Amino acid sequence: MLPATTPISTSLADQLTDFAAYNLWANHRVIEWLQSKPESLFDVPVASSFKGIRATLLHIRDVERLWLGYLQPANLPASLHPDALLSHSEVMEQVLEVSTCFWQHISTMTDEALLTACCCDIPYVGVHLINPADILQHAMNHSTYHRGQLITIGHHLGFTDAPMSDYMYYQLLVKRQRMSA
Repeated sequence: MLPATTPISTSLADQLTDFAAYNLWANHRVIEWLQSKPESLFDVPVASSFKGIRATLLHIRDVERLWLGYLQPANLPASLHPDALLSHSEVMEQVLEVSTCFWQHISTMTDEALLTACCCDIPYVGVHLINPADILQHAMNHSTYHRGQLITIGHHLGFTDAPMSDYMYYQLLVKRQRMSA
């Protein structure tokens, strides 16, 4: 017989804070995996949305930073160096820095604040009012999509040891283990 499950949280704020925590955890997993790979492969062109590992990581960083900027423009991570000057470890550190800031910011928001629209001037789309809950869900889903691309790029480069980073894996194995410890 399967054990009964108990809802861990019912507020929107708790659920979205957890989703941002998942995103940070998953980014850590993929980056830990990439840290074991040769830096020389980070710029090898591979057929994908972006030309390689570095470009995909920079895109994840930039898009999370863009959306976070709509939510807290005064508290964005420090200015980013020109991408060409960054080592692969600096690129990975910046991805984690932005994901951490996103999680920290969301964890301070109430349900009401998450549902109060903010003005976003989105490149190629225009100015729109969007609530932070939708921004967070979009940004985290976008990062999930591109983490999948990183794993596919890795497969093209011969990496066969990609980590599990699915949301349900996080919920059932990682988060619950932490809670029972």
